[in-house]
Amino acid sequence: MWLDPRNPQLTKNGELHHLLSIEGLPVDVLRQILDAAESFVGVTEREVKKVPLLRGKSVFNIFFENSTRTRTTF
Repeated sequence: MWLDPRNPQLTKNGELHHLLSIEGLPVDVLRQILDAAESFVGVTEREVKKVPLLRGKSVFNIFFENSTRTRTTF
């Protein structure tokens, strides 16, 4: 997959490949992210909370600074 040298979060086609920051992202990509987030609101109300859209995807949280919450959790 070829990434855009001007913004390594985007592919050459302008599609989002990684999301590390919203800085420098085009407005249409930001709207896609917000639209996807809005579609997940109803998931919490369903009995089965699994979403086919995330099948085969990995989601990670990164903490750059220590905090009481993260220090005691891990």
